[in-house]
Amino acid sequence: MLLWPPRRSTRNTRVDEAYIFIREAIVTGTYAPGVVLRESEVATAINVQRDCVREALHRLEATGLITPGPRDSRVVTDADLDVALDAQAVVAKMHRLAIELATPRFTHSDFVEMRAANQRFADAIVDGDVDECLAADDAFHDVAVHACGNSAVATVLEQFTPVIRRLERLRFGAIIGRESILVHHQIIDLCEAGNAAAAADKVEGMWQALSRVSFPAPRGRGSVPPPFRGGNY
Repeated sequence: MLLWPPRRSTRNTRVDEAYIFIREAIVTGTYAPGVVLRESEVATAINVQRDCVREALHRLEATGLITPGPRDSRVVTDADLDVALDAQAVVAKMHRLAIELATPRFTHSDFVEMRAANQRFADAIVDGDVDECLAADDAFHDVAVHACGNSAVATVLEQFTPVIRRLERLRFGAIIGRESILVHHQIIDLCEAGNAAAAADKVEGMWQALSRVSFPAPRGRGSVPPPFRGGNY
């Protein structure tokens, strides 16, 4: 799954690897709500030093995906709809801002990349591939996030998008579906026409869809994922 990359550690890239791996394990449900993450056990599972895991877990607390537990542990939080709705409101505005800033900066190659991502998205919808669908959707919006020239947008999205994606996986198809393929096309067309305001309305509307969905109760407890192998995040 592709999510916006974290702020890179200036000291150790293994911290970033641990951060991304743990974050995705929570988002995908491998680390389910209630799972206790002990620094030593996680370090062994993903084959990194314990201090790297400690820093990664500390950074993850800011996302709301984990909370401090006893001793050197963290506890995976419940997939709370109210928390996700708070995050969704922020994420929707960030994507709106990204499109507004990016539209006059887009190049032909950006539009090619967006269309390719939307085709990936459409193929994943047909195949029922949840991971690929969400990855393609992130890749589509990622073009504007990088083209907008505002690094704060990516920083905010890094913090709040995982909370939304975790709930989206519980109701795949209710939020992200075939209608989104057409909306993606409309966004590209509006951006190519230089209509940033209309494109921004479309983007914000897509990300506001979470508020119109009812979610089931969180699933049962998960388990420690296999050792980290690098590269697939």
